[in-house]
Amino acid sequence: MLDIGLQHYLALSAVLFSIGLFGALSRRSAVAILMAVEIMFNAVNIAMIAFSRFVTPTLLTGQVFAIFIVTVAAAEVALGLAIVISLYRARESVDAGEANLMKG
Repeated sequence: MLDIGLQHYLALSAVLFSIGLFGALSRRSAVAILMAVEIMFNAVNIAMIAFSRFVTPTLLTGQVFAIFIVTVAAAEVALGLAIVISLYRARESVDAGEANLMKG
């Protein structure tokens, strides 16, 4: 039977982070960029919990950090959606390239 180790979790985390990074850099829609950032946060959560499970199994440091990351991600989504709504109301578009037009 195949034993799933730390390397498997880190490979999954690296793949998810790469997908999120590609999505954040290649998309123009602000909503798609926010979703890509969320994928990157989840990749970091997987890595933190995997390190906690395999390096120090008696401590819950990875899980605690993951809870903090989820909290920061929720705040980021709330702030990001507020900015997207403001951008849409001002310009009738959620194109990230038009975000600099909100000045003035």
